Amino acid sequence: MNSSQVPFRPLVKKSILLSSSRFLTTAATQAACNSDEPSFLQSVENYYDHAASLSDVQPHTLAHLRAVDSVLRVTFPIEVENGKYEVIEGYRAQHSRHRLPVKGGIRFSEEVDLQEVEALASLMTYKCAVVDVPFGGAKGGIKIDPTKYTVEQLERITRRYTMELCQKKFIGPGLDVPAPDVGTGPREMAWIMDTYAQFNVGDVNAAGCVTGKPLSMGGVRGRNEATGLGVYYGIREFLGYREVQKKTGVSDKLENTTVVIQGFGNVGYHAAKFFEENGAKIVGVGERDCAIYDRKGLNVENLYEYHRANKTFRGYSESAQIIDQPSKILETECDILIPAALERQIGLRNVSNIKAKIIGEAANGPLTPAAHEILEKAGKVVIPDLLLNAGGVTVSYFEWLKNLSHVRFGRMNKKWDERARSKVLALVEENAGRPLTEAERKAIVHGAEEADLVYSGLEDTMIQACQETRQTAELKNVDYRTAAYINAIQKIAAVYEGSGMLFMH
Repeated sequence: MNSSQVPFRPLVKKSILLSSSRFLTTAATQAACNSDEPSFLQSVENYYDHAASLSDVQPHTLAHLRAVDSVLRVTFPIEVENGKYEVIEGYRAQHSRHRLPVKGGIRFSEEVDLQEVEALASLMTYKCAVVDVPFGGAKGGIKIDPTKYTVEQLERITRRYTMELCQKKFIGPGLDVPAPDVGTGPREMAWIMDTYAQFNVGDVNAAGCVTGKPLSMGGVRGRNEATGLGVYYGIREFLGYREVQKKTGVSDKLENTTVVIQGFGNVGYHAAKFFEENGAKIVGVGERDCAIYDRKGLNVENLYEYHRANKTFRGYSESAQIIDQPSKILETECDILIPAALERQIGLRNVSNIKAKIIGEAANGPLTPAAHEILEKAGKVVIPDLLLNAGGVTVSYFEWLKNLSHVRFGRMNKKWDERARSKVLALVEENAGRPLTEAERKAIVHGAEEADLVYSGLEDTMIQACQETRQTAELKNVDYRTAAYINAIQKIAAVYEGSGMLFMH
């Protein structure tokens, strides 16, 4: 039996703080997973245990790395209307502080609970290590449906939650740096930053307490599309590998490659956009109420604008097929399937219907361990979440660096670079015996703007992480998910063991 077929088995028993297993109550999850399949937290732990058994890392280090360092649960009352109050529940988990600050998003969702934030915090630790972002992993959330509250109520909830984080030392540029996640965005990050600044007057680095902020408040250009762009860069890199081409029959030329995306939020939309711009054909998109499929291809921008205006795909096109059960979009014909919604969307109930040749996990944990194993055995290529959707945390890292340096990327060197290139260009024109056109000159002389540098840094980061994952997969004869986990475990273990782990011995 190949090491890639070694069954998942726990190395270290760990108490779970909630007695009942947590399962998302979405219709898609119920349709996809059997009742005895592991929860999201258990899935992450199973993946970790399988990789840990192949990592050659000391058992005591593996046990330390597996456990969540700290968790915070807070409740606070909020006045909603006419003197009525509602008690809001919030969480923050810090999985590993081997590097500080820890990093991870804050989500607003009725599905938030302690198991979810523990699982996501663990995944963030491994994700940061895979792409060499020097952060530990964390995650937070507030158990609300944000659509049921006014903007003023959401602001009060966000600011009160931030105050709790401040009081408990669960936020700060050198401690714990949140970011957007499901149900949150730049607006909420601005509220968090402002609240932190009010409680930390004189902290010159206060803007670095959170990332994903609006540009006017210290955000970085390119952050909004970072996760979707990272998904594109990662899949493009894997399509260039000979073994992937041989296994799937999909060419590295994206022309006429068919792509289906589940989830049309920030990540799904930008992933679709970048694939379309580079020649791929987006044939299917799934959202909450329904999905849309058109073998001839969909216009991403038109579809996005229509969905924003109408909150549905229904009525968009006479030629496109509307699928009433949105999870069925996962089972349609395509070359590349990108689940970009929630966890546990492909399980034992629907995995046999997956027709895609490549599954790129833009969401966190969209496959259960059993489904992953079945897809691998069926000859599919699964590109794992902790590698593929790390674009967001990579560009968050760039934003954090920008906030600490207090200068926009490119500001110090853009004109210097342009002058140097102009001099070189003058020599080229002299030797060529003809002047270049104005368009040619601008293309060559143009100095890098902040977005150019962010895109370049993200592309290089994703390429390096994909190549490391590929090398480990070949060396250990394992799938890409296991390889990515092994790389993460070994990098983190090197920090723990190199520091001696205070009071461990």
